[in-house]
Amino acid sequence: MILIVLAGLCLLTVPLRGRDLRRLADLRLRGLPVPVLALALQVAITTVAPGGSHGLHTAIHLATYALIAVFLWLNRRLAGLPVIALGAGCNALAIVLNGGVMPASAAAQRMAGLRLGPGFHNSVALAHPALLWLGDIIPWPGPMPNVLSVGDCLVYAGTLVLLHRACAQPAAVPAACASPDVGGSPDAGAVQPSAAAV
Repeated sequence: MILIVLAGLCLLTVPLRGRDLRRLADLRLRGLPVPVLALALQVAITTVAPGGSHGLHTAIHLATYALIAVFLWLNRRLAGLPVIALGAGCNALAIVLNGGVMPASAAAQRMAGLRLGPGFHNSVALAHPALLWLGDIIPWPGPMPNVLSVGDCLVYAGTLVLLHRACAQPAAVPAACASPDVGGSPDAGAVQPSAAAV
């Protein structure tokens, strides 16, 4: 839930800088159903049906990152997407090297006040984690406790770039660069030669 709140805060910064959120309607994202499917799958394995086969859950978790990779590739030319891809890649690397789950800092979980119930969790404190510094090591205490990773921070930084670039006002065209009137006389300001006297 806190991840959705942070995404909302990113949106809030746009009007605070005097930019127009309505310009997001002009943003053309390719393959938009793909990340929606990935999010739905993650909610399914962590909230709706966390019980069952751990192997199946980890396989689905890894598959969601493959879906996100496809979406990022399709939109790779958009501003901010390379930073988002870097963050997602950091998360994916940590997850792959730790058997399909994100390694988490037990100390960060305690500081955040995070208590995990039974079932599958996509972020877990492991006995011998690989690349823990890429894992969930940043505590987020409060009413919606969570732990974040360096990759998460990069994803939100890239999201800020994307939103602010997309919502920026188009640059005004200088008057000097305007095209001359097609129907006007060329070189109107030039001195015309006088007719020779007979």
